[in-house]
Amino acid sequence: MRKFVRENSLGLVFGVLFLLALGGQAIAGHADFNQQQVSDGLQPVSLGRYLTSASFVVDVAENWQSEYLQFFLFVMLTVWLLQKGSPESKSLDQAGTESDEDQLVGEHARDDSPAWASAAGWRRTLLSNSLGLVMGGIFLLSWLAQSIAGVVAFNERQLSQLQDPVSWTTYLTEPDFWNRTLQNWQSELLAVFSMAVLAVYLRQRGSPESKPVGAAHTSTGVEG
Repeated sequence: MRKFVRENSLGLVFGVLFLLALGGQAIAGHADFNQQQVSDGLQPVSLGRYLTSASFVVDVAENWQSEYLQFFLFVMLTVWLLQKGSPESKSLDQAGTESDEDQLVGEHARDDSPAWASAAGWRRTLLSNSLGLVMGGIFLLSWLAQSIAGVVAFNERQLSQLQDPVSWTTYLTEPDFWNRTLQNWQSELLAVFSMAVLAVYLRQRGSPESKPVGAAHTSTGVEG
């Protein structure tokens, strides 16, 4: 057990932090939602009712979709795009999908390579693009969830204000949907931009997200 925890500590810690943050969001969101209910002259709801409400789902989904958009774009764009001096970039001479030898596929696969690395056709293609496909798929599904929960929450507000509800397709053109979407996109894209550029000049000793402390600013694709 101790070995398992040590070898998986990064994932375990972030998993626990995620659950704590999600629980905190649920409690704080429930309190905020009930404050709004009371101010609107409506009855407060239980925590269980809130957790199954469109308001909670849309708040969660809008953050998930922006996070997975960030990862999807980063995974896909770093295949071809470079940033001189950044450990987040490949070396300047490695732009593109690289050779089979570099990628350890086909006849270059090793004994411990995934089984499909030595396969031909669609299996190798699927394995070769699986990370981007999964990240992109989760982004699209969470964005769809945001739009569906968002239109329900939006229509609840419309009805409480004696206004007509809107259809899902109409909601996709509403400022509420795009405000929720773009406020998250801009923050995630800023974070990636900051990481890629600041890591050219700044260091964190021992971190694989940083270059070695003594590495030149122009060193590209080098991790500490």
